[in-house]
Amino acid sequence: MKQVYDVLIVGAGVVGSAVAREMARYELKIGVLEKNRDVCFETSGRNSAVIHGGFAYDIGTRKAECCVEGCLEFDQVAKELDIPFKRTGKVLVGNTPEDYESLLKTIEIGKINGSVGLEIIDEERLHALVPAAVGKFAMFSPLSGIVDPFHYTIALAENAKMNGVDFHFDHEVIGIHRDGKGIYTVKTVQGNFNTRWIVNCAGLGSVKISEMLGIHGYRFAGTKGDYLILDKRVGPLLPMPVYPVPSTTYMGIHVTPTVDGNVTVGPNADYVEDFTNYGVPQKNMDYLAEDASNLWPHIHKSDYIRNYSGIQPKWLDGEGAVKDFVIEAREEAPNTVNLIGIESPGLTSALPIARRAVKLLVEREMPSLNKTFNPNRKGIVRFSEQSDEEKARLIAENSDYGEIICRCETVTKAEILQAIHNPLGVDTMVGIKYRTRSMMGRCQGGYCQMRIAQMIQEELDKDVTNVLYARNGSNMFTGKVRE
Repeated sequence: MKQVYDVLIVGAGVVGSAVAREMARYELKIGVLEKNRDVCFETSGRNSAVIHGGFAYDIGTRKAECCVEGCLEFDQVAKELDIPFKRTGKVLVGNTPEDYESLLKTIEIGKINGSVGLEIIDEERLHALVPAAVGKFAMFSPLSGIVDPFHYTIALAENAKMNGVDFHFDHEVIGIHRDGKGIYTVKTVQGNFNTRWIVNCAGLGSVKISEMLGIHGYRFAGTKGDYLILDKRVGPLLPMPVYPVPSTTYMGIHVTPTVDGNVTVGPNADYVEDFTNYGVPQKNMDYLAEDASNLWPHIHKSDYIRNYSGIQPKWLDGEGAVKDFVIEAREEAPNTVNLIGIESPGLTSALPIARRAVKLLVEREMPSLNKTFNPNRKGIVRFSEQSDEEKARLIAENSDYGEIICRCETVTKAEILQAIHNPLGVDTMVGIKYRTRSMMGRCQGGYCQMRIAQMIQEELDKDVTNVLYARNGSNMFTGKVRE
């Protein structure tokens, strides 16, 4: 039997999850189709995790408008969704007269875009803000910040779920057909769905979905960026992101603190055709460390704990220039909202993009408001961040808080259990990792990984061979070594 919706959203990255949340403000039956087994598996979880100030984007573009809007509202968003967010500020450092002129132009553009508080600071002020930064002067953006992209996307999706949205993971869309009555049949690898509206938030797959909808002509390029993650030992040396002077198309390799105390280094930017290869070659890691050391000289192999990469979907015109966000409703594809080229600053801009996408539907559909919509969501309490008194209270109420599963990140059994029984029904190792930070410390799961796999198996009554690390086929075990 086909499942019938008013709206189907294709893609559960940060923008798809934001659209789902904003769409839930109306009396509509909404579903989300995601090809992966969780939210945030692709571009949304593979970036610098920076909330940008909006000064790096062309005047009058949706990128500039949505970025500034998203930046200015993020304190309230973080409060509603109960996610970690730090408004650290950010510096773009320079050394030459050409750098200085470029930063003055950046400030001019930023002010027109609506960015707040931008200023040129001298070397003394720069080193007061970031003692280890290398530069003669800098542009300071006080409202830039850092966020956990996993927690943000998960929180958006969970808030949408609690407001009635259905999430269907492992449901890759392989065909779309509209009948004579205006009803779409969306074919997935797991079965078919019927819907009156479709919203394309497929990210790296958005051109493919756009073609299925009958909207042709978009050209994509993927830009792959590699990153290093450094141990928390060096975190105190970097109080805010440090960037070079940007070019017209690229923000450059930078160093960024995380909300959890690590440091990330990157990204480079290589055009790729394969949107599934996230490997990081050794030569790229060497290049990242060498280049970023010109900004911040505390990058040493002894502090490397992991690497990762992300691929951004860039919409190009006929001459190869990168274009603006596309948020459109086209006559040739009735009852659809099509989002193309949602790259950086997509994380910062997710909710502003979502509001504009939802508005296109609301203007045509005129749905009633959902009077029971609740914008607030409560996350998993992080034991490691509590006071000694609060830790004692938690343990007294639930003894599982007294058992540490992940030593590196001080993640308790109680937190792992909450993550296993998460509202979205995600059951992979990486799903637990994203929700608790277990397996993200210095040993990268060497101590806790097998215990977490056992907990998933026992709590969800799974056969041991069905416990997955992340994607289909990533089975943790093929069987028992001995009975």
